[in-house]
Amino acid sequence: MMTEPTAQFPDRAPANRKTVGIAVVSHGDCYLVGTRPAGTPLAGFAEFPGGKCEPGETPEQCALRECLEETGLVVRGVRLLLRQSFAYAHGEVDLHFWLCHPVRPDEVPGECRGFRWCPVGELSGRRFPDGNAEVIRLLTEQPGSASGAA
Repeated sequence: MMTEPTAQFPDRAPANRKTVGIAVVSHGDCYLVGTRPAGTPLAGFAEFPGGKCEPGETPEQCALRECLEETGLVVRGVRLLLRQSFAYAHGEVDLHFWLCHPVRPDEVPGECRGFRWCPVGELSGRRFPDGNAEVIRLLTEQPGSASGAA
């Protein structure tokens, strides 16, 4: 079962905590969302593209790489939306949620390798892991403000 967020001292993180870069990809009033596959931690939960940082890789670089690997979509980082440490039953994570935009917005497909564009109004109805609750709140409380839209 999932637990409450860890102390807000990421610089004092346990050695086993994984740093995770997450691409919160905005296009129009939608965000790119997939479903975690069977056989993985949190299987069946909704997810943004992302994963563990490789040695020497920044969380932003990780988010961009993971988005390309998982979806085939080339994105650019806009800004850090949220950094949060969280403890799950399977381990502790240092989550870096990066707002991203497609590099070629006029060529964005409707589906990206199983990830689909979810209207902002539907995000809170999706079953995301608890570690995503704060970023979902940020995205849904003021639609447009987090996406970088005017």
